[in-house]
Amino acid sequence: MDWDDAYANAAYISGAADFPPRWAKEAAAYRLETNAEVDVPYGDGDRLKFDLIRPESTPKGLLVFVHGGYWLRFDKSYWSQFARAAVVHGWAVALPSYELAPKVRISEITQQIAAAVNAAAEVVAGPILLAGHSAGGHLVARMMCEGVLPEGVAGRITRVVPISPVSDLRPLMKTSMNADLKLDDAECDAESPMLLPARNGIEVTVLVGAQERPVFLDQARWLADAWGCDMIVAGGKHHFDVIDAFADPDSDMARMLFA
Repeated sequence: MDWDDAYANAAYISGAADFPPRWAKEAAAYRLETNAEVDVPYGDGDRLKFDLIRPESTPKGLLVFVHGGYWLRFDKSYWSQFARAAVVHGWAVALPSYELAPKVRISEITQQIAAAVNAAAEVVAGPILLAGHSAGGHLVARMMCEGVLPEGVAGRITRVVPISPVSDLRPLMKTSMNADLKLDDAECDAESPMLLPARNGIEVTVLVGAQERPVFLDQARWLADAWGCDMIVAGGKHHFDVIDAFADPDSDMARMLFA
């Protein structure tokens, strides 16, 4: 099996190269539209910051949206528009950046996202929802595991939505990406959500596109099976547009999560 090809998303999406510049343009426009608080620090480092977008009224709670990019690329500036649905429905949204491999390992990124969730929880009261895409799906799933978040913050989380998550890191050791990810057996065992027990009392909904690469459908199913949680397969959606529901206040996903 060609593992690089199996985990290659862009090669199988028409117009894939157009998505990142469009995301960046739409995100910048939405930040201006909403007067977002940008670059709120949650640690020491240029990338350890989040943007915070608040609704016009007192927030119902907090959504933390964690971006993907195989832990290797992107930052918070590409994704602001995916806060739109939550903000329209009255939620505040924090969008963190994090340091990237090979500068840091995935286990370190997990701790950085935990710090970001903690910091955002300090400035927005109420229930907390977590959603993340691809590598971000892995990271929000890790927030569900014991010992990652302090009890006071974990107790506020009501739902987690891993979107097209990488729930089992072991196959990535067979890809060329691992030259930068530097995964080994021990880290895969410690950082693969499907191999770890989930906290009780938090609803988990795994979202994946029906037109995704087979391995991403597998990864989503493995997590849903391991944790006994719901899985939604979005018809007609691929790896890059499955997140569009978070930009649409009228989407079924938005109404389920935020209304």
